[in-house]
Amino acid sequence: MSKLAPMDYIMEDPREALRLERKVDPVAWVQKYLEHRVGPGAEVLSVGCGPGVILRTVANLDLSIRATGIDISGERLEQARERNRDNPRVQFVCGDAQSMEFQSNSFDLVYCRMLLQYLKEKERAVSEMARVCKPGGTVLLQDLDGQLLWHYPEDPSVQRTLEKVVAALATTGFDPFVGRKLFWLAQNAGLTNIAVQVECYHLIAGEADSEILKQWELKLEIASPQMSRVLGSESQAKEQSRAFLDFLRRPDTLTYSTVFTVTGEKPL
Repeated sequence: MSKLAPMDYIMEDPREALRLERKVDPVAWVQKYLEHRVGPGAEVLSVGCGPGVILRTVANLDLSIRATGIDISGERLEQARERNRDNPRVQFVCGDAQSMEFQSNSFDLVYCRMLLQYLKEKERAVSEMARVCKPGGTVLLQDLDGQLLWHYPEDPSVQRTLEKVVAALATTGFDPFVGRKLFWLAQNAGLTNIAVQVECYHLIAGEADSEILKQWELKLEIASPQMSRVLGSESQAKEQSRAFLDFLRRPDTLTYSTVFTVTGEKPL
């Protein structure tokens, strides 16, 4: 019998990795957040690398860059290895971000994107990222704040359901407000010269367009088993998913979240 926690089922669902991949432009993301931080000959580590789309883009910045990805999902790593079969400078390792087997002081840049929200031991994970980073190297953390929870005008029924589901998932380590905590986590890990960037992430003002609705429909479908468990029945999960999608279709509503990007240096 699987020992995965409820949120782990979402992370393990192959549709979730593909859904997240479709939401990011890897070239644009790397240009904005990583390119100016990666020099020739750099050793780069992606923590929670998923299918390795962003890591492949990082490795393509320069033929001397060596890139490593670590992920806890064997299935996602199979996808990553298949996609990067033609690039011997990119390798993938199965492992836990909260207890990595890499030697200390191994990487010039360590980054994670949308991972910490799922982890139980967030402090330990960031400390591990700092440990494997070289002195003088950079650790970049990026995650959401307020996801699923900030809407106006509020629909009391929808809001109660969202808060109930999020509260139930808290036992797995899921934290929808981890973004604001990244600065403290970086300080706690001993990083210096810490910089914080805050941007809007989800923003739906008025009726959501068809592509955004498709993303939410898939997200709710993937989460359906967990919602059924929390709400007591499959029918209740379907009803509440329908109500949330109806909310997104309304012309008078706004829903949003923010994304925090925190970078810090490991002291020499």
